[in-house]
Amino acid sequence: MMQSNLAPGAMAVTPHHLASESALSVLRHGGDAIEAMVAAAATIAVVYPHMNGIGGDGFWLIVPPGGEPIAIDASGASGAQATLAYYDGHASIPHRGAKAALTVPGTVSGWDEALNVSAGLAGGQLPLSRLLADAIRYAADGIPVTRSQASATQSKYHELSGVPGFAGTFLQRGEVPAAGSRFCQPRLARTLTRLANDGLDSFYRGPLAQLMAEEFQATGCPLTAQDLAGHRARRRVPLKLSHQLGDIFNMTPPTQGLVSLAILGITDHLDMANADEVQTIHRIVEATKRAFSLRDKYITDPRHVTLPVQSLLEAASLQEMAASIDDNHAAPWGKGKGPGDTVWLGVIDGNGLAVSFIQSIYHEFGSGVVLPESGILLQNRGAAFSLDPDNLLALAPGKQPFHTLNPAAARLKDGRTMVYGTMGGDGQPQTQAAIFTRHVIQGMPLQEAVAAPRWLLGRTWGQSTDSLKLEGRFSEATFTALREKGHDVEWLPGMSEAMGHAGAIVRHPNGMLEGAYDPRSNGSAAGF
Repeated sequence: MMQSNLAPGAMAVTPHHLASESALSVLRHGGDAIEAMVAAAATIAVVYPHMNGIGGDGFWLIVPPGGEPIAIDASGASGAQATLAYYDGHASIPHRGAKAALTVPGTVSGWDEALNVSAGLAGGQLPLSRLLADAIRYAADGIPVTRSQASATQSKYHELSGVPGFAGTFLQRGEVPAAGSRFCQPRLARTLTRLANDGLDSFYRGPLAQLMAEEFQATGCPLTAQDLAGHRARRRVPLKLSHQLGDIFNMTPPTQGLVSLAILGITDHLDMANADEVQTIHRIVEATKRAFSLRDKYITDPRHVTLPVQSLLEAASLQEMAASIDDNHAAPWGKGKGPGDTVWLGVIDGNGLAVSFIQSIYHEFGSGVVLPESGILLQNRGAAFSLDPDNLLALAPGKQPFHTLNPAAARLKDGRTMVYGTMGGDGQPQTQAAIFTRHVIQGMPLQEAVAAPRWLLGRTWGQSTDSLKLEGRFSEATFTALREKGHDVEWLPGMSEAMGHAGAIVRHPNGMLEGAYDPRSNGSAAGF
């Protein structure tokens, strides 16, 4: 049996061990969970560059020991030049290159707003230079290339090698870097140093923003200085599910946080505590299909949502969806939203302040465009827009794109607080449901719940089919039983990175902390 990490003081879980250590160092020196998360977010933006970066977006879910949780939407909108006419001749928005980089990078604004929250909670004890110090050092001096980065670079080489700035940043003498080789990002180090000296707001309003605007123009990206200056992170009231075991929180539109809560709300009306493995998978998959239908009908830029999304989590409607699930037959469904390359990080400090955080550039390496002087890799989240003007996700200037990203947290009736999440496009809400169901409802140890074999309906990073994918560690009997129920089952390797990089931290009523990281990642659960 895999053992969770335990600690009496504070804990961080991330998919890269250096990010976990950055968070832990801040916590040891008196920083709170928010400050520790900013440090971890900066570090992982450097050391896991194919998964995330400061040219992407972020979402925060902050759960104080008392009072209401706070959500922060740090996702950027499309630029003023990103019109339907701009993409004339395209059947869809390109996934790579300058025209894919059409939304403002929002994550740095989220760091800034989260630190404002920290100050309001009597935190804010450490200077920004301290929080960014590890990231600056790793960018300047270099870090070992992970197997994950080497593999992603190899698989996307032909797709990205000709994109402006990519080869000069991510290839070594034109070749894919080997795992373990030293990877330096001196231009990014200078940019992070500027942020440390000038403040995080300088990313949007200041000399750095002006430099980036010039780089946008030079590389052909449809973003401007005005687009940067008009961006600010937004505080939100998170969505809440009243579950029989406690309150579960997640992110508002434009994210699919609704899906994660709806799955657990639907299965809350089924007997998951006594479900066997096949029943657990089947019921969650069937709940996922119904939750995806809500997502595809309603979730878009919050200014364009046609009803209060919280109303979709009312018990009566969730119970009706649960009643429609046939325990013996799989329902038909359409298609997923596609892949998403993301990192989830969690921190809980000694005072019980808990943070669930996600940061993303969408696909592996985002747009592939690296700005020539600032060294910033730009996301391609705008590829989620549709060029059909009648589509819910139709492109329009100043509009937020749909996001798969959704950090989760729960306050359980037994006194535990839990933060959890994962990367992985369509897989995010399903993996969240698997971890919560296995650990909270079925009593599986936390680390075992994260490491256990997982499944995925739809697509995640590196996947292009909409089948029900199962890791090969499931028994043949489980495969057979699911096929007999009508699922289009596809086999994946025994421990597949396609299942995402999940993690979780639980704070027990006595103050003890329990953390679990995903062995599919390069991560760790670190505490003291």
